[in-house]
Parts: sequence; structure tokens; C-alpha cells
Amino acid sequence: MNRRNFLKGSLLGSGAMLSVFAGASTYKEVEESIKKNTELAKKRKQLFNMCGYAAPKIPTVRIGYVGVGSRGGWAVTRMQNIQEIEVTAICDLKEDAVKRSQETLKKNNKRPAKEYFGDDYAWKKLCEQDDIDLVYIATPWKWHAPVAVYAMQCGKHVAIEVPAATSMEDCWKLVETSEKTKKHCMQLENCCYDFFEILTVNMAQKGILGEIMHGEGAYIHDLLRGLFGSPDHPGWRWTENHESGNPYPTHGLGPVCWALNINRGDKMDYMTSMSTNDFMLGALAKELAAKDDYYTPMAKMKYRGNMNTSVIRTDKGKTIMLQHDVSSPRPYSRIHTLSGTKGYVQKYPEPGKIAFGHDFISDEKYRELEEQYTPEVIKHISDAAKAIGGHGGMDFIMDWRMIDCLRNGLPLDMDVYDVAAWSCITPLSIWSAANRSNSVEVPDFTGGSWKNNLPVDLTLRGGGNTNIIKRG
Repeated sequence: MNRRNFLKGSLLGSGAMLSVFAGASTYKEVEESIKKNTELAKKRKQLFNMCGYAAPKIPTVRIGYVGVGSRGGWAVTRMQNIQEIEVTAICDLKEDAVKRSQETLKKNNKRPAKEYFGDDYAWKKLCEQDDIDLVYIATPWKWHAPVAVYAMQCGKHVAIEVPAATSMEDCWKLVETSEKTKKHCMQLENCCYDFFEILTVNMAQKGILGEIMHGEGAYIHDLLRGLFGSPDHPGWRWTENHESGNPYPTHGLGPVCWALNINRGDKMDYMTSMSTNDFMLGALAKELAAKDDYYTPMAKMKYRGNMNTSVIRTDKGKTIMLQHDVSSPRPYSRIHTLSGTKGYVQKYPEPGKIAFGHDFISDEKYRELEEQYTPEVIKHISDAAKAIGGHGGMDFIMDWRMIDCLRNGLPLDMDVYDVAAWSCITPLSIWSAANRSNSVEVPDFTGGSWKNNLPVDLTLRGGGNTNIIKRG
């Protein structure tokens, strides 16, 4: 296929699958899609194992950003604190978003980047630009996989905001393209780098909690009033998916998968999912429509249930409970619970807590464990990360770690199998919730290599030489 036909095929394929999971087609088609992809997983042979793959070193990482309206724009700003990077291209549908990021470069005494805007497919030209090593994707969800696939085809590593894919087909496209091109495909899952989560993942790996039997994660965030946006600032979350399931699984799932060594010694086997009815979204849409015609189309739509709960069983007989709720009046929570044969950790409600029996340990004992088991990579970068910020510093840790690995030719912490396994929860949960919570198999995207893949390595691994620009 030439690039033009490849792009066209990718976009049409992802668009068709999105329509299935948005309710435009029957659940029979959804069922057939999942069955087809499950069979594909059983028959498919891995082209190349990307878990633990070390790509050639890139002394200065040249970055092209696709989508800089909000999160992408913040990422451009954060990345200016890393010395050995260069932003060589910026793309967004809106010209003013591109200009804002150009102004960020100017304020930091950096050269202007090449600009792309005003066209839904302007990102294609960015991906074809020669002086780019990494394409950083922060577009609306439906563009994540198409842009990433094309960028890898054009010889670029990719980093994708979450969720990286919303259909089984796109999960497989990402896996096969990464393996074929030997280009990294990383999910920008910042919660894996939050301080408590990564502390407890390291404790799990060191055996301090014994064998982890069960984990819990979530995305519970009261976003109800902002979901529909306004005529001046249209909302986007409500347009992505209305079927009951978990449309945003990776924040809670990522750290738990690291602790359970998913795709690295264990794998997700099957899942069952259940959703409440909608008690909040439809009512608010009607309330808003009574005051402003802008909301009238929204008032006529059917919305997903408020709370989705999914339970996953692993090949080794362990379990993961995963929840999603962005429309109920509840405090923010990602839950983050690990239950082992020797100990237990829990965060949310704040702060993080650790127990080795009936009661949580004292603050003094907690600080001792924190000092002893905070991973090397976090100790190396934590002070700068807290000062630079980004969800308390975890965004910058994620960015710095990725750049440090690329510069030193080290494997990334998250690979394409994590991308696919964590993202596929969305279509699978939709199917299960619609079918009386019947279980559905989670495909093995690793082609069996999960049995021998090594756990995530949270040391510096010989890196750590990527410089942070000191301010003030």
C-alpha cells in the first residue's frame, strides 16, 4: 500500500469500528468483531517482541506534536525543561493553538517549529517530516490510533494520550505496526508515575507485600457539569461513547497491571462488566436544553450508565476490579489498591496507606518504607518534577523518563502490548455490560511472549543523564 491508501484504509477502518461501539450498529456486529479478534489472537504469530526492545540511541530527541489545544500544549511547555529535546513540528486543527505553542518555544529561546493546521489531515504531513524522532499525540480519542499507526509507518516512535485506542481493530493495528516497524508505541499513562502508585509497585516487585492476589483501580471524577460544554466551549467527552462500559480505563488499570506483571509473567484472561442505568446525564441534558437550544440534540440521546464496574481474572488466578464514573457527586478517586499475601496498600481517600495486618502502619513506619522503596528513577527526578508540576509532578516524570530511555537506547516502561491490553477494556466492557455481564476473553496481544517477558524495571538502567534545565 502507498501512504495515501494506507491512511485512507486506517481512517475508514477506525471510523467504522467507532460507529459500532457508539451504538450505530447491532450488538451482533459487536459480538462478531470481538469473536474475530479473539480468534486472531489465538492464531497470530508475533512478528517481533517489542517488550524489552531497545531502539537505537537518539542523543537529541526531535518531537512533533499532534494536538496542542490543551493537554498537548501543556506537554510542549513541560518538555521545555528537558535540555536534550527539540520541538521541530506542531500540528493542530486550530491555528491559534499552534501559535500558542510557538509562543512557548519563543519564551524558552527555542527555534520556531514547522506549523501544520487548518486541515483534519494536516498531521499526515507532520508524520512525513524527516527531522522528527517522536510523534507526541494529544488529539481527540478517535484520532489516536490512526495518527500513531501512520507515524510509525513513517519511521517515528509514538507516544499517545489515553486511551490509545477505542476498538479491537485499532488495538491490533497498533501492535502489528509497532512490531513490523520496530518503533516504540507508548501510552502516556501518567498515573503509573504518581508517587504512591510507583512506590507500591516497587514494593510489590520486591516481595514486600507477598504475592499480589488482587488489585483495584478506577477513574471516579465528578465532571457532570462540564461534560456537555457550552456554545463557546463545546464539550467532547459526551461525544466519544454512549454505550455502557468503561470508556477511560487506563488511569486505574496501568499501575495495577505493573504490580501484577501483566504481559510480563501473567496476562489478563477474561473479564465481566456491569453498569448502572443513567440517572444523571440524560436528566442534566434535558435541564440544559430547556434553557438553551444548543443542548437540544443532547437531550434526545441515550447515555451510558453512571457507574461501570468490571472484574478481570488473570491467567494465574488473580483478580482486578476496575471502575469508571464521571457523572456522580463523588470525591475524586483512582482507588489504587493492592492486596498481597503479606500486606495491603490503599490510596483514596487520601493519603496513601500501607498495612501488614489488621491496622495501617504508623506515619513514621510509612516514611521509612517510602525512603527504602521509592524507585531509583523517582528519587533521581522527584524534586524537579514537583517543582515543574503536571498533576503533582507525575506528568513530568513520565515525559523525562521516556526521553531518557530514547536518548540512551533503553526499553520504554510501557510498550505496545500495554497500550493494547489496557485500551481494549473499553470495547470488551461495552459488550459484556450489554450481554448480562457475560464474561469475555481478553486477547493475548503478546503472542505468548508474556510468559518470558521481564517485569517493568524501575531503575535508571544506565540512563539518568538527561539534563533538566534549571530555572531562576
